[in-house]
Amino acid sequence: MSSMRDFLREHNIHEVECVIADMTGIARGKILPKDLFLAGEHMRLPKSVLLNTVHGEQPDNVPYVGATDPDMICVPDASTIRVVPWATERVALVIHDCENFDGSPVELAPRAVLRRVLDRYAARGWRPVVAPEMEFYLVARTTNPHEPLAPPTGRSGFTEQGRQSYSIDAVNAFDPFFLELSAFCKQHELGVETLIHEAGAGQMEINFAHGDALELADRVFLFKRAVRETALRHGIFATFMAKPMETEPGSAMHVHQSVVDGSGNNIFSDAAGTESTLFRHFIGGLERYVPPATLLFAPHVNSFRRLSRFQSAPMNIHWGYDNRTCGIRIPNSGPASRRVENRVPGVDVNPYLAMAATLACGYLGMTQGIEPAAPTAESAEHVHGELPRNLEDAIGQLRACPALADMLGPLFVEAFCEVKELEFATFSRVISSWEREHLMLLV
Repeated sequence: MSSMRDFLREHNIHEVECVIADMTGIARGKILPKDLFLAGEHMRLPKSVLLNTVHGEQPDNVPYVGATDPDMICVPDASTIRVVPWATERVALVIHDCENFDGSPVELAPRAVLRRVLDRYAARGWRPVVAPEMEFYLVARTTNPHEPLAPPTGRSGFTEQGRQSYSIDAVNAFDPFFLELSAFCKQHELGVETLIHEAGAGQMEINFAHGDALELADRVFLFKRAVRETALRHGIFATFMAKPMETEPGSAMHVHQSVVDGSGNNIFSDAAGTESTLFRHFIGGLERYVPPATLLFAPHVNSFRRLSRFQSAPMNIHWGYDNRTCGIRIPNSGPASRRVENRVPGVDVNPYLAMAATLACGYLGMTQGIEPAAPTAESAEHVHGELPRNLEDAIGQLRACPALADMLGPLFVEAFCEVKELEFATFSRVISSWEREHLMLLV
C-alpha cells in the first residue's frame, strides 16, 4: 500500500478507479475517493458480477457462487496503478485480483484463470513471453444499432473507399485522434509499439512490445478502453467487434508467443540454435486443442462472422513458416526470438482468457509430447471446417475437453459455457432484417 500511497501523492490523485474484468472483458468495479482507497478496506463485489453476459443478464449463478450471492474481496495489484489520462480530474486506476475470504483466488475471475495457467508454466521453470497485435475499426458515430456501421470522415472531409493496407496517408487522415491516443497510451504505460492501417476501411492495427503474459493482458484490457475514450473525444466511435461491417474484413488479436527458462533462454531453440522438441510439441498442442478452445478465441455470435470462408481469417489449424493463410504461423526469426503466432483469436476476446487458452494449448502439447503434422507450404485458404462453425458448436467442444477444463479450471469452464449459452439464446430470439427481406412475403 505504501507504493500506491506515494503514487497517489506524487500525482495529486483525487479518485481511484478500482476495476476487475468480467468474463466478457468489461471493466467492473467502483470509483473511490483517494482517502477511502487508502484506508485499507478492500473493495467488495458480488461474485456473481463476473457472470454477467454482454447484454447484462446472468445465468442461474447458484452452482458457481452459492445460494446466498456472496461477496468476494478485490485486492489491488500495486504494479497496475496508472493515471487515467483522459479524465477531467486527477484520477488513477488500479486493477484488482478477486479473492475469497480465505485468501484463495476466485476461480471465475479471468485474471485468476490466466494466473492458473502461468503457475503451471512456473512449476516447470518456464515463463511465457507474448506479443499481441490488435486490429480495430474507427467508425462514424451513430446511435441507431439497426443501421449498418460506416467509416468515419477524415481530415479531408471524405470517407475511405476501397482497400488501404499499410497506407500512411490513410492513417494521417486521423492524425488528431492518433496523436492524442499515442499520448494517452504513453501516460497510461501501455507499451504500444507500432501503428499501421489494415485492409478494411477505417481499420487500424496496434502492436505491443513483447513481455509477460499477465502484464500484456492487463495492457490489452486497458488499451481497448483508451481507444474507445479517445475516439469519443474526436466525435467518432472505435469498435473491437470481430466483424463490424458486412463488406469489410474482420478484426483479429494475433498472439505471438514463446517460452523462456529460468536463465531467459528461449526453449523453442536448442543449444545449436535449431528448432527444439518443445517447439514442435507446442505447435502440436495448438493443433490439437485450439478447436475445443475456440470459444475463448471467438466468444460472441459475431465472432464467427469473421471465422468464415473468404473473410481473410483462418478457418484452419494448419501451421506453416511465414504463412498467413494458416491458423498457426511461424514468423521468420533468429533462434533467440523463435516464436509461434496464433492467428485464430478475434479482437473481441477477453485478453486474459485468450492468453490463458492459447498458452494452455501449447503447454498441453509440450507436456503430452504431441507431435505436429507436417508444415503447410502452400496456401491453406481452401481448408475449412477444422474450427467450430458457430457459438453453439464452440460451447459443445469446450465442454467436451477435460484437458482444457483442468488447465483453466472446471468451475470456470462450466460457468463460462453457461454465460455463452444464455447469450446465444438471447441472440436467437432476434428477427433479423435478412429474414424480413427474404422470408416475409416469399415463404
